[in-house]
Amino acid sequence: MASTNMDFPAPEAPRTLNCRAVLFDMDGTLVDSTPIVEQVWSEFALRYDLDYAEILRTSHGIQAIDTVRRFAPAGADVLALTAELGAMERARTRGIVPLPGAMNLLEVLPGDAIALVTSADRILAELRMDAAGLAMPAIAVTADLITRGKPHPEGYLRAAELLGVQPAEALVFEDAPAGIAAGLAAGIRTVAVGPNTGPLPDGVLHINDYSSVRATVETDATGTQTISIRL
Repeated sequence: MASTNMDFPAPEAPRTLNCRAVLFDMDGTLVDSTPIVEQVWSEFALRYDLDYAEILRTSHGIQAIDTVRRFAPAGADVLALTAELGAMERARTRGIVPLPGAMNLLEVLPGDAIALVTSADRILAELRMDAAGLAMPAIAVTADLITRGKPHPEGYLRAAELLGVQPAEALVFEDAPAGIAAGLAAGIRTVAVGPNTGPLPDGVLHINDYSSVRATVETDATGTQTISIRL
């Protein structure tokens, strides 16, 4: 019987990145809070007759105050509306779960070499990390600690500084275009996570989640740690 040759795509080779620190976004990157975020914005948009579809399209990874400022009716009290939205978000944590593999990865990484960099404020970040069963990193750069949110690199640069590493020595995991842009603008290698990244800039690798991600840590004679992340 004649054989039939069929061409199948070759499996993608594992990719290994070495760094001294790992910086994580939160929503969509470590925790899946999408249903709650969409529900809150839907109710908020309906209450103030805002364009929900456009809010959803453009708000991912952006500080809430920046989205409110963009869409609020003329003359509205942006700070009051943002506070109202924040209260709505903090009241809802049911259904928040970690991304597959996120818990295992965080447990392997050294606590002094990781940071959270999120557009959420500290209270909301703690609530969502706790709801997902994830430990809050000792270093967390939240919205209330910076003056310019993503896509500005301030948050990632601050995190690298607090961890005592240069941007080129760090690695960012991000899920949203604004966050990816922030990581790259900070001069940090950035890995895109999940389905909402948008078109990826050149050199940005992508993973669906952390199910296949493995990390190892080595310490040299000087005490310097090197983290190897296998994607």
